[in-house]
Amino acid sequence: MTIQWFPGHMTRARRQIEDKLKLIDVVIELLDARIPLASRNPMMDVIVREKPRLVVLNKFDLADPIVTEQWNQHFLSQGHRVLQIDSTTGKNLNQISPLCKQLLADKIAKQVRKGINPRAFRALIVGIPNVGKSTLINKLSGRSLAATGDKPGITKAQQWIKVGTEMELLDTPGILWPKFEDQEVGYKLAVTGAIKEDILHIEDVAFYAIKYMVKHYPGRLQERYGIEQLPDDLTDSNQIVEVMEDIGRKRGCVVSGGRIDLEKTSGVILRELRAGKLDRLSFETP
Repeated sequence: MTIQWFPGHMTRARRQIEDKLKLIDVVIELLDARIPLASRNPMMDVIVREKPRLVVLNKFDLADPIVTEQWNQHFLSQGHRVLQIDSTTGKNLNQISPLCKQLLADKIAKQVRKGINPRAFRALIVGIPNVGKSTLINKLSGRSLAATGDKPGITKAQQWIKVGTEMELLDTPGILWPKFEDQEVGYKLAVTGAIKEDILHIEDVAFYAIKYMVKHYPGRLQERYGIEQLPDDLTDSNQIVEVMEDIGRKRGCVVSGGRIDLEKTSGVILRELRAGKLDRLSFETP
């Protein structure tokens, strides 16, 4: 399956970001802690250029903590400041402004030396759809200023939002890249909900998730769904489908003739995975 999704508003958003960049002091790049690389738009390095950048790993409460720490060290080794947050509960959000000010320390000090009273710094928040940008902005501002939802593509336009007296945020629509060179990236985005479900085959996405978990988190599958026997050959697609059918049988996804409704089963698997019902999972390592 080829996964592609690049709505017209994303093309416009890229142009708008490039136009506004001269007004921006610091970039806050929001990534999904479960898939930091897959959720990192490679176009951003070109778009935001040399602007100071804070890498924020959101939804870390849903990600494998051991793997997240590996990613933390990975980004630190690349010279980035890194922060793990949960935009829904507000965990660690109070560290965003101080870290941004640290990135701007030289600029602020230069203004002070010139006798200029530093204004509120302007931050650009960028990230792919459904990574939690709007939730983060609402938490930071203490108001429901940015539209939120559990489906990607909610934010369609830019807006400036004040956060206290020292920070102004520019919210932007989530931007995916026009073509996924590695189709596995598309699957990872689909598993975590970054791509609208009505444009992809849900059974293929659930199949990918189950295959990954059999390899990396077999105990989670067995514990959650009471599966006694897991596949011993991940190249055998039939064995993965049998696991999905076993889950469907246990979740009541049975139609006439005792056949398992794999589409309904896939929906159950992905909803429970995204809700953290299978504990904290990461779908890629550095």
